[in-house]
Amino acid sequence: MQGPLLASILPMQSKRPRLWLTLVGAALFFGLFVFLNVGRWLVAEDPLRKADAIAVLSGRMPNRALEAARVYKQGYARRVWLTHSTEPGAELEQLSIPYVGEESYDKQILIHEGVPADAIAILDPPIANTADEMNTIGGALRRENLNSVIIVTSKVHTRRVKALWKRLSAHDELAVIHGVSDDPFDPAHWWRTTGDALDVVRELLGLANAWAGLPLRPAS
Repeated sequence: MQGPLLASILPMQSKRPRLWLTLVGAALFFGLFVFLNVGRWLVAEDPLRKADAIAVLSGRMPNRALEAARVYKQGYARRVWLTHSTEPGAELEQLSIPYVGEESYDKQILIHEGVPADAIAILDPPIANTADEMNTIGGALRRENLNSVIIVTSKVHTRRVKALWKRLSAHDELAVIHGVSDDPFDPAHWWRTTGDALDVVRELLGLANAWAGLPLRPAS
C-alpha cells in the first residue's frame, strides 16, 4: 500500500516547485515588459486636426510655446490660449520682489515666432496644477461657445492630460492632445536619464490620483 501511495504523492510534490517557478517567471517577465514599455504607454497623442483654439499648458518653457506657434502657423487654429499661476508671484510680491509670470514669456515667444499678439489670450482663473488647467480651458470653451481645442504639452504628459480632460471637462467639447514634436523625452529608454525617469514616476502617480478621483490636492 505504501509503495503505490508514495508513488502518487511524490510526483505531485515535484510539480509544485515547477508551478511556483513558472508563476514567478511569468511575473518577472510581465514586470520587465511593463518596465520597458511604460514610457511608450504614457505617450498618448491624438492626430492633429483643425480646432477653435490652441491651449499651451504651463511648464517646460520654451518648448510648449514654440510647438504651439508651429501648430498655429500650420493653420490648425486662429487663437492661442495661455494658462497662468499666481505663484510664486504672490509670495514674491510680499517680499517686494518683482516677478514676471511664465505666461508673459510664453506670449513673447509666440509673438517672436510669428503669432499675432491679438491672437493670444491669457486665461482666468489662475491654475495650480494640470487639473486646474483642464477646468480653465474647458470653461473658456463654454464661455466663448467654442467646440474644440488643441492642448499642447510634453509627450510624457499626454496620457495624464487626456485622463484629466475626460474626467473634468469632456462635455460636448473636443480636446486634441498634442505633444511637442521635438520633445527630448525618450519613451523607449526612459530609465537612462534622471529627468525622464522622474517624469515617468510623476506621471504614473498623477494618473493614479486622476483615476482615484483626485483625492490629492495641491498644498495650500
